[in-house]
Amino acid sequence: MSASDTSRPALFDRALLARRRARALSRADKAPGIDFLLAHAAADLGERLVAVSRQFPVAVDLGGHRGHLAQAIAASGRAGHVLRADLFLADAATPGCDLVIDDELPPFAGASLDLVCSALSLHLVNDLPGALVQIRKALKPDGLFLAALLGGDTLFELKDALMRAEMELSGGAAPRVAPFADTRALGALLQRAGFALPVADVDRLTVRYDTMGGLVDDLRAMGAANMLAERARTPLSRAVLARASGIYAERHADPDGRIRATFDIVSLSGWAPHESQQKPLKPGSARASLADALADIGHKKKDPGERSS
Repeated sequence: MSASDTSRPALFDRALLARRRARALSRADKAPGIDFLLAHAAADLGERLVAVSRQFPVAVDLGGHRGHLAQAIAASGRAGHVLRADLFLADAATPGCDLVIDDELPPFAGASLDLVCSALSLHLVNDLPGALVQIRKALKPDGLFLAALLGGDTLFELKDALMRAEMELSGGAAPRVAPFADTRALGALLQRAGFALPVADVDRLTVRYDTMGGLVDDLRAMGAANMLAERARTPLSRAVLARASGIYAERHADPDGRIRATFDIVSLSGWAPHESQQKPLKPGSARASLADALADIGHKKKDPGERSS
């Protein structure tokens, strides 16, 4: 939540996020490969950057850790100097951190950056519209913003199983899985923040586990367990967890018995406005009307002997 918006309740407990991020980093060596989602998102952003036919002298990996995104930016060959800005604290296991920041309040001067990239971090800020505005202001004219956020139906299976089990055994359910914005809403936020040529698309990644417990263990190891500000402060009982695991297996398993976990990774791109960019046509500037076009089509009757392909 931005300093200017004190009326909006915080959705996420950012202090808890910072503690969990620190704990996850300190234990990363005991869970090799646990950063598979981050590695996947970073690689995809790197491929998208390669497709952009221009150079960016100063680039920032915003809120990253493990170095995946900074490495992808450098490997793209599109950036001159790459700054890695870790979230809340430096990743001691990965050298090369240049800044420690809070991506909810990016600390960069106006028009100081050519490229800002973020992987799987911005969906946890309380004021995403405000953060996007700050990122756009930090970009030089014709600077590029690329990001990957969790959105859409991410973890809907886990949410369904936990809610059903808690309702069944406790008569009520507390929020256990964060809500995620859909692709269209995130694209609209880019426009609202003042980005030109905004694009939003989604990549669905399905990960399979033997049990719900394996998924929950991975989320904890990632530092991504429940951090909602309005979360229940008491842990779920063993009975509820056992029932949730059973519901998960009943409703969201493949024929071989393994369960599915959905991660919708929404990719965003937008440019800081510049006079050289393509502009949409002004309303009323079209040289032909839709009515005339439809009338013309109506006059072109198909020959009775013509076959449709």
